[in-house]
Amino acid sequence: MSQPEKTRVNPSLEVCMAMPLSTAQPVGGSGSRRQSPPAAPPTLPPLQAPRLLDQLRERIRLLHYSRSTEDAYVHWCKAFIRFHGCQHPKDLGGPQVEAFLTWLAGERQLAPASHKQALSALLFLYAKVLGVNLPWMQDIGRPRVKKRLPVVLSHGEVSAVLRQLDGVHRLFAQLLYGTGLRISEGLQLRVKDVDFAHSAIVVREGKGGKDRIVMLPQALVCGLREQLARSHDLWLADQAGGRGGVEMPHALDAKYPRAGASWPWFWVFPQDHHATDPRSGVVRRHHLYDQTFQRAFKRAVHAAGIAKAATPHTLRHCFATHLLQAGSDIRTVQDLLGHADVATTMIYTHVLKLGGGAVRSPLDAL
Repeated sequence: MSQPEKTRVNPSLEVCMAMPLSTAQPVGGSGSRRQSPPAAPPTLPPLQAPRLLDQLRERIRLLHYSRSTEDAYVHWCKAFIRFHGCQHPKDLGGPQVEAFLTWLAGERQLAPASHKQALSALLFLYAKVLGVNLPWMQDIGRPRVKKRLPVVLSHGEVSAVLRQLDGVHRLFAQLLYGTGLRISEGLQLRVKDVDFAHSAIVVREGKGGKDRIVMLPQALVCGLREQLARSHDLWLADQAGGRGGVEMPHALDAKYPRAGASWPWFWVFPQDHHATDPRSGVVRRHHLYDQTFQRAFKRAVHAAGIAKAATPHTLRHCFATHLLQAGSDIRTVQDLLGHADVATTMIYTHVLKLGGGAVRSPLDAL
């Protein structure tokens, strides 16, 4: 998911959105023959929160959207309301949505992916929160997201970056490159998901809520065992201090109250301190922060002298490309990456067409 742009919201915006939500009238007038939009989809329960943004969060969590999606949707809805002078979205309609999106594309020069994300946020707000399902919602043009070739490092460049990392950051980078995990999937690994006996790692609820199994590189066995030993020390300290317990998915903490404090559910890469959960307000130990590793990786790329726009996600691209270069079947790579369509995996074959025994430049024949 693209990171949303940061938009400053004035304090009066929160006051505007603190008003209780009233029944939305049809946009464009209230003619006697016009049919009012449905109050809410029949499959969704009534909203309980009185404030608009809280209602948005409530609906997002009901539908089990990710926390990053929640943050992005709230951000774009705030920006939309601020753009229209703190008017309530129920008093706005299709022309106002198009005006906002045009401003994002023209004045802010927003990338197509972020533009599409903003549109999705507004459609969710109107359809799922305000209960407005009007024809203009389907008529708004969707920006075309152009396919971009992924940045891929060579084997030597990957080694150079890894040498610039140390400690848990180096181990985590090796894990991403050795298994093709997304950074969020690696950070959310639990102790029970590392299977040394079968040399496998179980990825729980990856992108799209799907589970999959990837290989456990033998080169990481020793490092992961040492990391688990350090994690176990933190777990014991939490238990001794009466602060045991980590975040549990869905309602498992209610179904199994003691599971969150058990060792199998503990993080493989825990944070070294406790923090407050932004949703529940509970103080507990979270996994390693993604921003911490991203900053360390950026410094490592710079120190290695690599002039490429490499990010932690680049290690996933390298994993796929290097497997294909080594002769792995593309269907196998598709399963390891968790792609629903092999066409998504095909993007990594671009490197196979460049140099190294592929098409030869006519300049080299002179």
